[in-house]
Amino acid sequence: MTEEIVKSALSKVMYPGFTKDIVTFGFVKDIVINGSDVSFTVDITSSAPEVAQQITDEATTELKRAGAANVNVNIKAPVMPRESSSRGKNIAPQVKNFLMVSSGKGGVGKSTSSVNIAVSLAKMGKKVGLLDADIYGPNVPRMLGVSDVKPEVNGNKVLPIKAYGIEMMSMGSLMEEGQSLIWRGAMIMKAIEQFLRDILWSELDVLVIDMPPGTGDAQLTLAQSVPVTAGLTVTTPQTVSLDDSRRSLDMFKKLNIPIAGIVENMSGFIAPDTGVEYDIFGKGTSEPMAKEFDTEVITEVPIEPAIRTGGDEGKPVSFVAPESESAKRYMKAAESIWAFIEDINEKGGVDNAAVQPTTPPGVSACSTGGASQAAPQQSSGGSCGTGCGCH
Repeated sequence: MTEEIVKSALSKVMYPGFTKDIVTFGFVKDIVINGSDVSFTVDITSSAPEVAQQITDEATTELKRAGAANVNVNIKAPVMPRESSSRGKNIAPQVKNFLMVSSGKGGVGKSTSSVNIAVSLAKMGKKVGLLDADIYGPNVPRMLGVSDVKPEVNGNKVLPIKAYGIEMMSMGSLMEEGQSLIWRGAMIMKAIEQFLRDILWSELDVLVIDMPPGTGDAQLTLAQSVPVTAGLTVTTPQTVSLDDSRRSLDMFKKLNIPIAGIVENMSGFIAPDTGVEYDIFGKGTSEPMAKEFDTEVITEVPIEPAIRTGGDEGKPVSFVAPESESAKRYMKAAESIWAFIEDINEKGGVDNAAVQPTTPPGVSACSTGGASQAAPQQSSGGSCGTGCGCH
């Protein structure tokens, strides 16, 4: 029995859910051969016990078929994370925490903030995923420099794309560049669920979710699919942006999502030649809104050319220019968000049971039929009164 024979036998053991074997994935380590006895370690990414058992059984079978007398398989797997909600629905239980990044309107720098906060969290040593749920405007692949990279599809799962220390998935990575998506709400809802369930996310400390602008189907579907640990609103100092940001914060309250804070983006301008900061679009105007919703402005990110060039060239400023003022402010936001998430979990986590739909299966809660068949509810706090969960 030789190491070559062992690897050849183990190359016939496919990783569950994939068409690639455990040797090709690089999971097999520390092979020890003593005569016809073989022991080795398989370092897997899943904490599911059925995955470990299947690999153990198949590896043992293949090695004995190759001539091994005794086989010792040591499975090294991550510990199953504690869910952030003790009750409610969670279709991605391997993710410990979910951060919903939202805005009342487009064009405020929500995706840029999501990318740089995700990178900053990874720099803090956290295992981070970034889901670009902005279905109609998926810009995250370009911002991470992977716009020409297609994800690997194996079996019935899709492997997230890795860049700058984070895992990422986006509709932009699944369709041709420039292709438009003309989808109704039901398709958006299904896509959000599939991004959570059918992407092979690792055992993440946090999944940052870059939401579409507004307060519609995508936001409600996410809140009903997983217990969102924290919500973050991105705004600019202008009044027209603040008006819509209030709607985003109000949505968090109605969906029982704890508010981690507000990022005031394009807050001032830093001249690249002198480093002097100028107040050209307003600054600090988000403070009254933060007090109104019992939260805080966790950072004010200025307009800085490095942010724009970094986004265009796929080089996030938080990674390539860590000493820049913008990178420091994104890091400040990430540190504040993580402290908030830890505090939420120490207090018992979150629960999305109260926002689950109450209509009969197969009936739209927001249709006339759904409203008539749903259990009578008193419309309050802005609820549509149909039982769709949007109270």
